[in-house]
Amino acid sequence: MVRVSVLSALSVAVLGGVALSTGLLCILATLPRWSAMPLTLRIAPYVRDSVADERLPETVLPSAGVLPAGSRTLWARSSAIFERLLGGGGALRGRIAQAGLSIDQSTFRGRQLGWVVGGIITGAISLIACAISGRMSPPIALLPALLGGIAGVGYDMHLSARVRSRRARLTDELPTTLEFLALCLSAGEGFLDSLRRVAAVGSGELTVEFRRVVLAVGTGSSLADALSEMAGRLQLPGLARAIDQVVAALEHGAPLSAVLHAQAGDAREDAKRVLIEQAGRKEILMLLPLVFLILPLSVLFAIYPGLFILRLGIG
Repeated sequence: MVRVSVLSALSVAVLGGVALSTGLLCILATLPRWSAMPLTLRIAPYVRDSVADERLPETVLPSAGVLPAGSRTLWARSSAIFERLLGGGGALRGRIAQAGLSIDQSTFRGRQLGWVVGGIITGAISLIACAISGRMSPPIALLPALLGGIAGVGYDMHLSARVRSRRARLTDELPTTLEFLALCLSAGEGFLDSLRRVAAVGSGELTVEFRRVVLAVGTGSSLADALSEMAGRLQLPGLARAIDQVVAALEHGAPLSAVLHAQAGDAREDAKRVLIEQAGRKEILMLLPLVFLILPLSVLFAIYPGLFILRLGIG
């Protein structure tokens, strides 16, 4: 009992010391410089016209390509380090665009770092509670790191789930939207006017993307470049094929209405194929309870009465 109390007191003291040192370091990081700027650095900018650059201190001369980092906060520096450790790159930027989020990759990594810190704090609180209650054990000491890692991975998995959900909605909306565009073209409107109409009256994820295309065209981009940029951002095979066909039809003067009708039919066939594949997978999953639950119970009900009679020695 004495050993448990000593271990609990030691763990509380260590956690308290870590928390105190972290707070002091944060306070010191935000304080200004302790010493005043030297006199040579203060007067050097005013004598550059009469003194050669090689005789001036190196810190006075401007350096190209280096941004001042003194105004950055501790959280901003921590987010930048966390982003460098996990990596940003084009893959994360593409996932954020496919999820429909209006943030950049540094903001996403900063939020993920916040989730990691929250998990570590939750684990530390749980660790202190276990130490005070006398339930301290060596595996429990890994609880803050474990919860922090789970929080970071969970936030990344939430982004992946959002990407899959939005891609599924875009795939479902693609045939109807293409047919609506073909109907507007058949009524005599131009392709850009048809896009504007769909963007104005539609409500869905693909309609939002068409609004961005119309906005890009209105700000100076060409229609083909705006459509290609949307296809590259969303990375949907059906939409990419449709946009390639539309861009080729615009360049060669082919009838767009027939092209869109054909692409809408292809999109519906792809959706039908996906449904058949999903039905096949669900059929296999439906066999699991039949094989492992219903069939063993049926066999048990059929065999148990005979075994019971044999044990009683009847017949």
